[in-house]
Amino acid sequence: MKLPPLKALPVFEAVARLNSFSMAAEELAVSQSAVSHQIKQLETYLGEQLFWRSGRTLALTDEGRQYLDAVSTALLQIERASEKLLGHEESRLRLALFSSFAVRWLVPRLPDLQRQHPQVELALEMTSENPVLSDRVADCFITIHRDSPAYSYELLYVERLFPVCSQDYWQRICRELGRETDVTGHDEPAMTPAEIARFPLLSTHSIYDKAAGDWEAWYQTVDESLPSGARVQHFSHMLLALEAARYHQGIALTNDYMLSTRKDSEEFVRLPCHPLVTGDRFYFAWKTSRRRERSIQLLRGWLVDEAIRGGLRSQ
Repeated sequence: MKLPPLKALPVFEAVARLNSFSMAAEELAVSQSAVSHQIKQLETYLGEQLFWRSGRTLALTDEGRQYLDAVSTALLQIERASEKLLGHEESRLRLALFSSFAVRWLVPRLPDLQRQHPQVELALEMTSENPVLSDRVADCFITIHRDSPAYSYELLYVERLFPVCSQDYWQRICRELGRETDVTGHDEPAMTPAEIARFPLLSTHSIYDKAAGDWEAWYQTVDESLPSGARVQHFSHMLLALEAARYHQGIALTNDYMLSTRKDSEEFVRLPCHPLVTGDRFYFAWKTSRRRERSIQLLRGWLVDEAIRGGLRSQ
């Protein structure tokens, strides 16, 4: 077995993670020259430059980034295997996920996770964009992409958007349209797209990365265009648009996990309109090489059970 200088690997991981030779030296309790020597020794062995250095600027090369992904995973597996044999297996998991999914769906359910699996300590890493799948970011993820062959995926939710407003705003809509105020379900006459456009539309830019993109897509579902005279109020995030709807400012497009608690169901009215299937599919993702870790499998099973129980996915 031909291995690189093993002492250099934790040094390389620390420098790459901290983006600093001096900070890595401080963390490892060695001199900065010792860190530089280890990195030089590793680069000489590999025949590749791992870092770009320009004055005080330090950055990984493309080869360095590729090597870091493999090395950090290997070091983590060695650490976990050793801890397991020592009887100190770590059950702390870092879960990276969208802020809206965390705030509106996961956080209210964490007490149940703690009751069922008290041995699992979950640390949340929230992101406004799809998280990068890497051990350096988190141990597991909730993502809408399946672009890494090194990961396994479990479907949690197929997203659909539908119009909602506050209870008070629904009363106003009913008065202006001459409708009954009770939304009873299947027997309720559907609101037409033209009727919807009579009221302020609260739009989330981040869904389609364009102004009013969510409402344009909603209208296109029934082969119509967003009326040119529609009053659209723009928000960067669905959390903001939903809060505006909560405070009676108009009609917002939201999804199932944003309205997943009893309090939400009491404060909002889902308007009798057609839904929009966005095509986004939310997955729980974990590195296939870590599939035997009990804490990951406990979290996976709990998330699936909660998604089924809450109606996000079927059996």
